[in-house]
Amino acid sequence: MSIKSKINLLKEDVQTIFHKDPAARSWAEVLLCYPGLHAIWGHRVSHYLWKHNFYFLARFLSHIVRFLTGIEIHPGATIGKRFFIDHGMGVVIGETTEVGDDVLLYKGVVLGGTSLEKKKRHPTLGNHVIVGSNAIVIGAITLGNNARIGAGSVVIHDVPANATAVGVPARIGLGYSQEELDHLEHAKLPDPVADAMKFVLNEQKKLEDKLNKFINQK
Repeated sequence: MSIKSKINLLKEDVQTIFHKDPAARSWAEVLLCYPGLHAIWGHRVSHYLWKHNFYFLARFLSHIVRFLTGIEIHPGATIGKRFFIDHGMGVVIGETTEVGDDVLLYKGVVLGGTSLEKKKRHPTLGNHVIVGSNAIVIGAITLGNNARIGAGSVVIHDVPANATAVGVPARIGLGYSQEELDHLEHAKLPDPVADAMKFVLNEQKKLEDKLNKFINQK
């Protein structure tokens, strides 16, 4: 990668924060006060070392970044473009995690593993995925493009593209349009079970109204 490309990549990282965080006010603030930015920059260096078999140096650098930012990203993890960790404290990303482009993680998110075997054991996140605060995604599962994970959820199964997952364990809701997904707040994602209950109660209310109307006519 040329120097110009590297500079453009750094600019893109900063612009991503302005795009995804309305609290960002200036370049100086973003450069100096955003641990998520520092964590991804540190990870890029440690990942480069890891890919070139400098395993100890890679782990040591990631350990220093963890100490400074409160964000732990294993140097073996693969992370795409325009990745943003908002607030960041307590975020953990495991070794075999794969993250696509334009992904947003909030505070306390864990992308963890469930196996002790040396194989793919951490999640794969598609593009434009949002994972809410303190959510846990564990195992070699896949979150499809545009998936939304609610705050505090525990995800242990695949989540299809354009779906939401909320709860412990997470329940999956489908059928939301891209426009609806774009306007969802990560802590207020639709609950598929609650939506089903509301539908049943509404139908029951309609039947009661019809029955009362029939009785009153007699």
